[in-house]
Amino acid sequence: MLDLHYVREHEDRVAEALRRRGMQAPLEAFRELDETRRHLLRRVEELKKTRNESSRKIGEIVKSGGGAEPLKQEMRAVGEEVACLERELESTVGRLDALMRELPNLPHASVPDGRSSEDNRVERVWGGKPSFAFEPRAHWDLGQELGILDFERAARMTGARFTLYMGDGARLERALIQFMLDLHVREHEYTEVLPPFLVNAEALFGTGQLPKFESDLFKVEPLGYYLVPTAEVPVTNIHADEILDADRLPIAYCAYTPCFRSEAGSYGKDVRGLIRQHQFNKVELVRFTEPQASYDQLELLTTHAEEVLRRLGLHYRVVSLCTGDLGFSAAKTYDLEVWLPEQKVYREISSCSNFEDFQARRAKIRHRTEVKGKASFVHTLNGSALAVGRTLVAILENYQEKDGSVRIPEVLQPYMDGRDRIVRRS
Repeated sequence: MLDLHYVREHEDRVAEALRRRGMQAPLEAFRELDETRRHLLRRVEELKKTRNESSRKIGEIVKSGGGAEPLKQEMRAVGEEVACLERELESTVGRLDALMRELPNLPHASVPDGRSSEDNRVERVWGGKPSFAFEPRAHWDLGQELGILDFERAARMTGARFTLYMGDGARLERALIQFMLDLHVREHEYTEVLPPFLVNAEALFGTGQLPKFESDLFKVEPLGYYLVPTAEVPVTNIHADEILDADRLPIAYCAYTPCFRSEAGSYGKDVRGLIRQHQFNKVELVRFTEPQASYDQLELLTTHAEEVLRRLGLHYRVVSLCTGDLGFSAAKTYDLEVWLPEQKVYREISSCSNFEDFQARRAKIRHRTEVKGKASFVHTLNGSALAVGRTLVAILENYQEKDGSVRIPEVLQPYMDGRDRIVRRS
């Protein structure tokens, strides 16, 4: 959530930043509600002060044996006015809060302007596109012929956009999860956590999924919980409503969770294979940092996600999302896009974002630099390292052989009993 005081004092900057995102800032409505709120607050405080002074006078009159009924009647009228104004104030604050909740984060100055993913800027490229002496095949064909992915049985037991992993498919998925966790914990010094896979609405509000993106969530009734759309939600909320000591920062967590998304609005898009599923696995990185260090931390986090792809030997590029493609809560985002040879396209496999204090303000995550110093909001960051199903897709398509077998990247072989390829098993 944006800082109300910042919006009030820098309306022109806010208007320009939101214009870069392609939206018109509702500053007239904000100004009207904010002024009304402040007027009502002042009036309520004035009346309460008057009431307190009159109560003192009534006490003195009664103590001296005099009659205070006229003053009491006057104070009852003041009390009724205060109650009425407080109801109006509550309604105004609610409308102002609702307006603020709908405003996205302001893009960092380094974010390129643009309307869609077509305008994203390529920052760097690693490795080269693999060459094949045959026409590369899609992962859904390879997976089904190897007997490691079963889309039809998954559809029968659940529905579309679910997958049954079998044999080496399940083993490879698990190997990827374990490899990613081991790398980030042992070498990148993240603390591993295993969070709940169900969260409440407050946690989702804290990271920015609610109220704007409720249609993309799976809600569990009648409990009112939600299945996690990403580990970012529970892991960021580890420190909700807390004040952290500055000497603890940066704090770095990594977590594996399954993720659940309804994919609202994506009908007919990526309906085949593993690219866009209702349930998928991810290893997520979350960092809490002091504001002045957050953009250095974004670069560091992004290199941690890149290292997974490098050790797997997968060709990829890093792009900086333009203002029109930037997520609601993010101030800046790098996407890692891996090359898929059958489709001949780069596909997103990780997003690494700096949210500055946008999430921390919503989740009330602060830090204090001095023992008795004023607490201020931390900056939060997160990145997928990586989306596991999409990584499996990239391995199947980039490491396929003409005979339909798939080579196993060297770093994964210890997790696969030392085997160097996946073949069809009878």
